[in-house]
Amino acid sequence: MKMALVLLLAFALDLLLGDPLWLPHPVRLMGRAITLLEPFLRRIFPSTPGGERAAGLVLAVTLPTAAFAAGTGVLILAGRVSPLLAFVLEVFLCFQCLAARELQKESREVYRPLEQKDLAAARKAVGRIVGRDTAQLTAEGVTRAAVETVAENLSDGEIAPLFWMTLGGAPLALCYKAINTMDSMVGYKNQRYRYFGTTAARLDDIVNWIPARLSAVLILIIAPLAGMEGAKPWWIWKRDRRKHASPNSAQTEAAMAGVLGVQLAGDASYFGEIHHKPTLGDDLRPIEPIDILRANRLLLLASLTAVLLAALAKLLF
Repeated sequence: MKMALVLLLAFALDLLLGDPLWLPHPVRLMGRAITLLEPFLRRIFPSTPGGERAAGLVLAVTLPTAAFAAGTGVLILAGRVSPLLAFVLEVFLCFQCLAARELQKESREVYRPLEQKDLAAARKAVGRIVGRDTAQLTAEGVTRAAVETVAENLSDGEIAPLFWMTLGGAPLALCYKAINTMDSMVGYKNQRYRYFGTTAARLDDIVNWIPARLSAVLILIIAPLAGMEGAKPWWIWKRDRRKHASPNSAQTEAAMAGVLGVQLAGDASYFGEIHHKPTLGDDLRPIEPIDILRANRLLLLASLTAVLLAALAKLLF
């Protein structure tokens, strides 16, 4: 009963408040920790592929463990003061692990300049939420990048944290966020992180394996209720869900492409280097800025469905 209420209140707080900059956030603390630990670990391990892998392994073990331990510790201490304090603190920590409101806000910041035909501002806005180079993107490229980000972050920013907090409360959700933050900062296959980020990237693949598939299925189930039924979306998802090098990101992107009836992914530039990627979905119509709002609607409905199911699971088991 208690954890079901924690999940519902945390979700409500996320929709209400999002991620205000004035509020201390554990992900920002994790980011600072990674920024400090990376040069330190690189100094104490040799600058060889094996040494960089070892340094990255230490980071990948240390940060999630510390996040889980810190979450557990503060809840135990709060519980000794008052069970109510522990409850409120767990709601607060779980709320900070969710990102639906912030993702909607940031993607809408891309939609507005696109509607106003201000491509420069749209490129700048989408650059805040994607890892690819944005300076040369067309309006369609900007739109596609925003829709892909909403699809992928439905899992990373909402369903996966909900999944792990359902299993292990705020401590396990914080552990997940530490892994996901590491992957977003060091999990690249470029020259700097090819070896250092290996463990972080693989760990992120593991913890997102189930949530990514749950997220894709939620998109496909919810789409008809939101008035979006592309041609054969289930078939497109089954066909395209394994096309990316990542075992997870194509799951939600293929589902989103299927229900919107557009084509996503394809070649993209990262750090000045073109990465050739297969396309997802069928090119039934040109993608348009309003698809960002459609993706946001799916994000909200899928997140609401997920939290209600998670709360029901905690009530029954």
